[in-house]
Amino acid sequence: MLHGREPERARLAALVDQARAGTGAVVVLVGEPGVGKSALLHDLATEGDRSGGAGDVRVLRTAGVESESPLPYAALYRLLRPVVSFDHLPGPQARALRVAFGLEDGPAVEPFLVGVATLSVLTDAAEPGHPLLVVVDDAHWLDSASADALLFAARQLAADPVAMVFAARTGDTAGREFAAAGLPVLQVDGLDDTAARQLLDQRGGEPVSGEVAERLVRETGGNPLALLELPTGLSSEQLQGMAPLPPRLALTAGVERAFLDRCRRLAPRVQTLVLVAAADATGRVGTVREAAAALGADAASWDDAERAGLLSVTGDVVAVRHPLVRSAVYQAATSFEQRQVHRALAQAVGADDPDRATWHRAAAADGPDTDVAGALADVAVRAEQRGGHRAAADAFERSAALTADEADRATRLFGAGRTAWAAGQAVRARALASSARELAVDPSQRADVDRLRARIEVNVGSAVDAHRIFTVAARTVADHDTGRALEMACAAALNRTYGADSGATLGADVLTRLLAPTEQDSPRTTCLRLLLRTLTASGDQDWGRTTPALEQALDAGREVEDLDVMGNLGNTALHLGHDEGARFYYSAMEAAAREAGAGMVVIYALERLMFAQLPAGSWTAVRSSADEALTLARSVGQWPLTAAPLACLALLAALTGSEDYDQHVADLEDVVARHPLGIMTGPAQDVGRWAKAARATAHGDAAAALHHLSGLKVPALHRLATVDRLEAAVRAGDTPRARAWVEELAPFAEGTGLPWALGAVHLGHALTAVDPAEATVAFERAVGHYRNAGRPYDLARTQLAYGEFLRRSNRRVDARTHLRPALETFTELGASPLVERATQELRASGETARKRDPSTLLNLTPMELKVAQLVSTGLSNKDVAAQCWVSPRTVAFHLRNVFTKVGVSSRTELAQLDLS
Repeated sequence: MLHGREPERARLAALVDQARAGTGAVVVLVGEPGVGKSALLHDLATEGDRSGGAGDVRVLRTAGVESESPLPYAALYRLLRPVVSFDHLPGPQARALRVAFGLEDGPAVEPFLVGVATLSVLTDAAEPGHPLLVVVDDAHWLDSASADALLFAARQLAADPVAMVFAARTGDTAGREFAAAGLPVLQVDGLDDTAARQLLDQRGGEPVSGEVAERLVRETGGNPLALLELPTGLSSEQLQGMAPLPPRLALTAGVERAFLDRCRRLAPRVQTLVLVAAADATGRVGTVREAAAALGADAASWDDAERAGLLSVTGDVVAVRHPLVRSAVYQAATSFEQRQVHRALAQAVGADDPDRATWHRAAAADGPDTDVAGALADVAVRAEQRGGHRAAADAFERSAALTADEADRATRLFGAGRTAWAAGQAVRARALASSARELAVDPSQRADVDRLRARIEVNVGSAVDAHRIFTVAARTVADHDTGRALEMACAAALNRTYGADSGATLGADVLTRLLAPTEQDSPRTTCLRLLLRTLTASGDQDWGRTTPALEQALDAGREVEDLDVMGNLGNTALHLGHDEGARFYYSAMEAAAREAGAGMVVIYALERLMFAQLPAGSWTAVRSSADEALTLARSVGQWPLTAAPLACLALLAALTGSEDYDQHVADLEDVVARHPLGIMTGPAQDVGRWAKAARATAHGDAAAALHHLSGLKVPALHRLATVDRLEAAVRAGDTPRARAWVEELAPFAEGTGLPWALGAVHLGHALTAVDPAEATVAFERAVGHYRNAGRPYDLARTQLAYGEFLRRSNRRVDARTHLRPALETFTELGASPLVERATQELRASGETARKRDPSTLLNLTPMELKVAQLVSTGLSNKDVAAQCWVSPRTVAFHLRNVFTKVGVSSRTELAQLDLS
């Protein structure tokens, strides 16, 4: 019976009711050990098992186990085994799950795809009116691969009759944390005085006097487990208040001591049995019996352990009564005793579970062991192949610790660093990579380690340090490994375009060799050489050479399927203002990564694609890319990756006059303050400044807009915001600054010949001209260039500025020819502040603008638009769900909203709409 838990039970019941109504629901119970989280989960699951009729609830349960945490997907397999049907899953998801569970061999799987498959299995197991309840206890001890997959599923639930409840311990969990940020939390505290006394009265055993009960309640904070266990260590006299109590009744330590004292009062053979059960993670009676018997425990030991309340046996399953029993008994054992137990367990597990047996052998080792180290390295390789990157890092690191040979140890430390980085453990990865670098002797291996170190620095450290590492590594391997050298030289050059220049150089001889083509060059090598040529010319501001080299690189890249090369081509095109190239390669990168289930690469591509879509006036697509990148980054708990999409959404909100602006800016500032963003710090902050400037412009505060825009530092964004910067400077009365910016852009425009850059230069001349005739000529040239630039928003801005100039010059008829198309563009984009400004100008010119309704597409959410676009191509809901990484029910939910908003009633009608 639960005492004093009515509020918590009501919250959990409401969660299930929400799922029963068809909406996914999640909560994480958090609290100190013994506070009653497991009891609440048991009560909820029992209610679910008992419910019937229309409210029937299907219950799935799993729990984290401390000693099982190195084994990837162990907890997830236990959870999904009763319901998974591989035949019902999309092919890539089914394969990913089979490989993750060790049921199939094959190429390495993406952890992201395992998370998608988990979502599919859970949502398939639920039915409207018959929800699925997923209960996960001791979530802090989940193996990291299972935790990541379950958290992804929890964050992606939408129109799904699924309720997920996690329970995680606060306090000391040996450095492990259940990273459930972004999910609703229910704090479980100790019982109040009345409920605590009821629990003491009904616990059984000798009664407790009022004074003793008061102290127990006070010092335990109402912790139920402590209230039940601490009295067992007190004498009858102490319980009755006739003998003094111990001076301190510490909560967790005291409860653990109570369990430990109870164990130590048993015979040595029984203590051995309990220690074996505590070190075991299988829960199989046969395994524990064989290992314990090898250490002297007999059949009678089992009865004694059960009577003491330390173990329970149900069928062929043995369970330690509480996690605190496990930790207390195991931690109290000597290192010799622990090694003995692990050696016996390794023998008992044997060939049935070779990975688990290897971990036991590793725990039994007390020094370098070549055989065990090699076996554990093999475990790491298998874990990495299954997508369990953190488990692989653990295995590689332990393998390195057991390795005597320095070359092998360097290889295994590098493996640990590489997989720790893939698991999102940046600090750990940096330390492991540094250790590997100190031991590495082979030049190619050192180059690989340096590439990892530099990538870590780019993302969470110093981009300047990354530039130095990339440059030095490229220079070191240039003589014998052209491919590696080119890759790292390009990475260094790209860092330099973001302003991260350490001063390190390749040297003229090395650069010449890397740029020189050979007959043996592969398409990838050819592309990298051309890319390095482009970036070198850009770094030297030799703009006349950049465009031809870039065009050649973009053309050569079409024969290359390497995602890194696609990203580098997109980054270079974006930096140099080649809009079409940037959109093409980011789109290709995103499509290839999506097909492979490489979620992190999809996020990377989307975050850059949105900046390539912005100048094209594809604001609906920008919002879709930013929203999906934001959703995916949150779904995998990668909060630093939310900065760029939040900044972009803030900019769009400012440009469209949306009420969401303040929230996006607040969220962005919170992320920037809390998380290291690496090389994305500059772009995120610059776009944030641009958003604030656009907001200030909309409110008529040109001085504030100029202040924010003057702070832009990233060259690509500096150029992308050229029209805003020029207009802000002129409107703020700072014509000299506007002229300086024009002079700065002119060499770039003349050298590259890009229409948008030439248009911007002439627009600057027009805005700063003193002679009206000169202004007219400059405006005409600006409009002409922008008509060929593929940047409709900038064209409309130029037409608006020209129309305003013509109206002020009393050329009202001529003004209308530019104001009308400007107003049409602003209306289509939903740029409300400029719609109002253009409307007023057109009215002042003597013409009343016809009221036009903006596209109904503007009313669609980003997910609704994406669903509409995919459905219009003929895909089924299931196929759309597989591409969007949501459930088919969620797709159906969004599709119903689409039909309502755009006024169609069938897929056929939807396919006839222009959804671009």
